[in-house]
Amino acid sequence: MLSANKHALRLARHARNVGHTSSRAASTVVPQETDVVIVGGGPAGLALASALSSQPILRNTLKVSLVEASDLDKVRGWAPPSGTYSNRVSSITNASQAFLGEIGAWAHVEEGRTCSMEEIQVWDGLSDARVTFSMQDVLASHLPGMESLPQMARLTENLNLQRALLRHLDSTSAVELFDKVKVQSIQREEREGGGWPLVHLSDGRVLRARLLVGADGFNSPVRSYAGIQSYGWAYDTTAIVATMFHHPRTSFQTPNTTAYQRFLPTGPIAFLPLSPTASSLVWSTKPHLAKALLSSEPGVLASMINAAFRLPEVSLRYLHNLIVDSANTGSPLDAQQLREEISWRERSHSIDSRSAYSLAADTTGVPPVDADALPPLVTDIQPGSAASFPLRFNHADEYIGDGAGARTVLVGDAAHTIHPLAGQGLNMGLGDVEALFHCIQKAVHTGGDIGSRTALLPYARERYFENHIIMAACDKLHKLYSFTSEPIVWARSVGVEVLNELDSVKAALMLNAGSQSSRRGPSRTQLGASFAADGVESLARTMSGVRTLTEGVGNMVGAGVQSILKGLSNSQRP
Repeated sequence: MLSANKHALRLARHARNVGHTSSRAASTVVPQETDVVIVGGGPAGLALASALSSQPILRNTLKVSLVEASDLDKVRGWAPPSGTYSNRVSSITNASQAFLGEIGAWAHVEEGRTCSMEEIQVWDGLSDARVTFSMQDVLASHLPGMESLPQMARLTENLNLQRALLRHLDSTSAVELFDKVKVQSIQREEREGGGWPLVHLSDGRVLRARLLVGADGFNSPVRSYAGIQSYGWAYDTTAIVATMFHHPRTSFQTPNTTAYQRFLPTGPIAFLPLSPTASSLVWSTKPHLAKALLSSEPGVLASMINAAFRLPEVSLRYLHNLIVDSANTGSPLDAQQLREEISWRERSHSIDSRSAYSLAADTTGVPPVDADALPPLVTDIQPGSAASFPLRFNHADEYIGDGAGARTVLVGDAAHTIHPLAGQGLNMGLGDVEALFHCIQKAVHTGGDIGSRTALLPYARERYFENHIIMAACDKLHKLYSFTSEPIVWARSVGVEVLNELDSVKAALMLNAGSQSSRRGPSRTQLGASFAADGVESLARTMSGVRTLTEGVGNMVGAGVQSILKGLSNSQRP
C-alpha cells in the first residue's frame, strides 16, 4: 500500500511539472503578427474575409487570418443530392447581392440553387387583413430606372453562400484560414501605450491582432474579451425549419416566386420558394407545439403546414391541442386521422372543396380563382430536414471595444440577434460587413490605423441605429400579432389594409429593407425622403376616410405609419 502511495505521489508531481513546463512553453510562444483576425467562419466572417481579399491594395497591405472551430472542408465539399435542399435558407436582398457581387463572391454562388422572390404576401391569421409587396406593382411606377429589376430578393441556402465565399477566398489565397481550431483565450498584450489583443488558439499558436473582429455568434468570446455588455430576452417561441415538396404551379398561375407569411397568435409561419417544386419553411410557434410537431410523423407536419395557411384560427387552436395532447399521452396522431379531422373542420367552416383553401383542392388543370393567394399544398417533407431552434432578441450595447477591450469590433450575430419574421438577420450581418470593409479600406488608403477607435467609429455610427430600427420593428410586430383582443385585432387590420393601399409607403419600406442596391440611382436617403413625403400626403387623404369610422383608431393607425416613416428617415442619418 505504501509503495502504491509513493507511486501516486510521483505521478502527481510529474503531472505538475509537465503543467508548469507547458505553461512556460505557452508563455514563450512568439505571437504571429496579423493585421486583421476574424473569429468566426459563418457568412459574416467569410464575407469580411472575402471583401478584404477583393482589392489589390488591401491584399498587399493587410495580413488577414480567419479562425473557425468547425471543419470548413465540409462546407467546401457540400454537394447535396439533386432536388434536395438544406433547411437553413436566407433571403438575400438586392443590396446584399450587389455587395457580394462587387467583392467577387456572388460569381461563385450556384445560381441553380437560388430562387427569385418577386412578391411577398402577408396576412393576419385572425382577420385575414392582407398586404402585398410586389417589386413590379409597387416600385416600377415610383422609381425611375428600377422598372427592370426582376426581384425583391433572392433566396438561397446559407451553405450555398458559405461555399461560394470559401471558393472566392481559395481563388485569391490572400487570407490565412485556421479551421478545426478553437479560440482558447484572448488576452491583452502588456505593452506601454496599450497592447494589441493576443488570440491563443487550441493548436498552441498565438495571433497578435491589430484589429480583432468578432463574427463568432451569439455567445461571442470576442465580445466577452472586449467587455461589451448586451441586452435582450428569449422569446417564448421556437422556430421550426424544413424543406417542403409540392406540385409545380400550373401554366395558368404565376411561377413559384412568391413568399407567403401568415401571422398566427402563436407566431408567424412563412413559406419561402426554392424551386418550382420545393420551398423552405420557417414556422415560429410555441416550444411545446414545436416539440409535438417534430415528434409526429412527417405526414402530420405536412398537413399542419397546409392547415396553418388555410384554416380559421379557432380550428387551428383545436388541432394544436389535439397534437400536443396526443404526443403527451405517448400515442401521436397519425397522418390519416389528422387529414380526416381537417376535412371535417373544412366542412364545418363551409370551405368549398374547389377553393384553394381546401386541402382536397385539385392541383391539376385550371386552378381556383384564389389559388395565387395561398402557397402550394405541401405533399412531402424532405427526410431529415425538419429541425428547430429557440428564438431570442439580443443587441450589444456597442459595436467597438474601448479601454482594455480596444481594437475589437463586432459584426453579425455577435452584435445582434433578431426574430426571423422579416428575414433580415443575414442581411443585417452583410450590411455590417460592408460598412466595416469601407472603414478599413479608408484607413488603409489614408495611412491610418485600422484598429483605432477613430477608424472604427464611422462603422458603429452607420450600423448601430439602423440595426436597432429593424430589430425594434420586428420585435414589436411579433408582440403585436400575439394579441387576440378584438379591438387590437381590428385596429391592426385597419392599419394593414390602409398600408396595402399606399404604394408609396410600401415602396419606402421595401427600399429601406434593401430591395434596391444603395449604389444604383439616387441615394437611399433621397429616395426615402421623397417616398415619405408622397406617403404622408396619401396617408392624410386615406385617413380622412378611416376617421369617419372611428377618430381614435384613425389617429392611432396614422400615428403608427407616421412613426414608421420617421424611423425610415432617421435610419438614414449619419
